[in-house]
Amino acid sequence: MRFRCDAKLPLIGFGTAAYPYNGERIEQAIATALELGYRHFDTAKIYGSETAVGRALTDAIGGGKVEREDIFVTSKLWGSDHREPVTALRQSLKNLGMEYLDLYLIHWPARFKTWASYPVPTEDDFDGLDMESTWAGLERCVDLGLCKCIGVSNFSCTKVDRLLQHASIPPAVNQVEMHPLWRQKKLREFCEERKIQVSAYSPLGGPGNSWGSTGVVENPIIKSIALKHSATPAQVALRWGLEKGANVITKSFNRERMKENMGALGLRLDEEDVMEIDRLEEWKLMRGEFLVNQTTSPYKTIQELWDGEI
Repeated sequence: MRFRCDAKLPLIGFGTAAYPYNGERIEQAIATALELGYRHFDTAKIYGSETAVGRALTDAIGGGKVEREDIFVTSKLWGSDHREPVTALRQSLKNLGMEYLDLYLIHWPARFKTWASYPVPTEDDFDGLDMESTWAGLERCVDLGLCKCIGVSNFSCTKVDRLLQHASIPPAVNQVEMHPLWRQKKLREFCEERKIQVSAYSPLGGPGNSWGSTGVVENPIIKSIALKHSATPAQVALRWGLEKGANVITKSFNRERMKENMGALGLRLDEEDVMEIDRLEEWKLMRGEFLVNQTTSPYKTIQELWDGEI
């Protein structure tokens, strides 16, 4: 899958956010993921997993199991670092033990003061949003060779459009929640027209997360489609995302589930299957309530955060 900035983004990625944090478990999972064919590894400052990801990948590279050029590493800029993206990325690279990232994303369209509470901000932590200067900082990261590609995460169509008005380097990716019960049709079409790759996080609905749901994998329609194809509900959900043009970022540290998720690459859905899924009722799971307040946040309501696209 090639996208703006001429890098190659693997179709299925491996997410590394894990609560509670266990670095050894993450390292073991990445070693297994590499063995099973995963090549895209997604981390972020807020996850706390950069160091473990870096150790696991460095060990694999040093052991001759994979070349650095064959893996794709994504990390993300947290809101308290919007004033200094170059400094923040250099710290992420130090954590990872790497010379460059393949992709660096703005994690959320919100800026916090440098001393902001971590990870959930208080009302006193919000700072004035200045996306133009933040994006200029990410462009500087590209110019310095610290990352190959830059993009955004959790951006609505409206926010991406505003960014494009001043960007010298357009975003390559918009990483958003996307699964059969939150299909992102408007955003997908918007991004496709502008050659921005949609990257789907929580493509199974985030089961196991405090905010997630088993609604996708337990949905009767998805289960029936899975039975029809001798597949699993997870494979159907992932294949649906791939057929909609997204790359999908899975997160499981269980070897069998990791293998099962990769099996989505060999599945093909019928047009009727896709149409059935596209008729399912939708609801968004990761709503971003922690970014909304009536005093200091630029977003007084959830609708303002998502520009009515929710």
